[in-house]
Amino acid sequence: MSDTPHQPPIDRLLAIMARLRDPERGCGWDLAQNFATIAPYTIEEAYEVADAIERGDMAELKSELGDLLLQVVFHARMAEEAGLFSFDDVAAAISDKMEARHPHIFGDETGTMDNARWEDLKAGERATAGATSAMDGVARALPALLRSEKLQKRAARVGFEWHDVKGPRDKLLEELQELEEADEPDRLMEAGDVLFVAVNIVRRYGVDAEEALRAANAKFERRFRAMERLAAEAGQDFAALSLDDQEAWWQAVKKAEKAASKA
Repeated sequence: MSDTPHQPPIDRLLAIMARLRDPERGCGWDLAQNFATIAPYTIEEAYEVADAIERGDMAELKSELGDLLLQVVFHARMAEEAGLFSFDDVAAAISDKMEARHPHIFGDETGTMDNARWEDLKAGERATAGATSAMDGVARALPALLRSEKLQKRAARVGFEWHDVKGPRDKLLEELQELEEADEPDRLMEAGDVLFVAVNIVRRYGVDAEEALRAANAKFERRFRAMERLAAEAGQDFAALSLDDQEAWWQAVKKAEKAASKA
């Protein structure tokens, strides 16, 4: 239990982390961690926040946001111990950034913020930080689909973009053919090319590729579970059915979903 329970909550959390990292009285596990070992947990917690939002579970969202905040505090504590920066520096840096990115709110500009203006401001920040390529600043640890989309958007901002969706559609057919003809050592790269072009196509329709695939995953899982349930209710072992019989259950589930959506 905290020695000072009446501290502001953020100060209490910072004190807890300081105690956990105390060389003499701290927790062995927490003391053994570094930026690299904690990074996977930070990514995992961000996904768990997104999952709680997707499920509409606000109680869980509160808990997951706390877990994510702990990750920020953990990284900041390790940085402070190394003499790099503190939690206050992190908070000050994001405050400065948000004010700079909203000149129509905190500055002298008028009007509203749109995507083009937002990207211009971010590009200016990258240039000030010494960026030399339109690709600079796209984090390598991003999910592959999300990073693909960001790289393509950066390229498009400097004119490297098909004029219309026909270009990537034709390219997709070409890449599929190359994948079909590829020898085993080349299949990984050819498969990547197929996915990269697919991202370009859905992006041209204004669709977020990561969100689209998450939705497709959820739909597939929902329908597959429904097939298994219906087959079991009919006294059938789904895994033992022929592909044609399994497909019949798939179509039954799709039909039921469509009927429910119209009800």
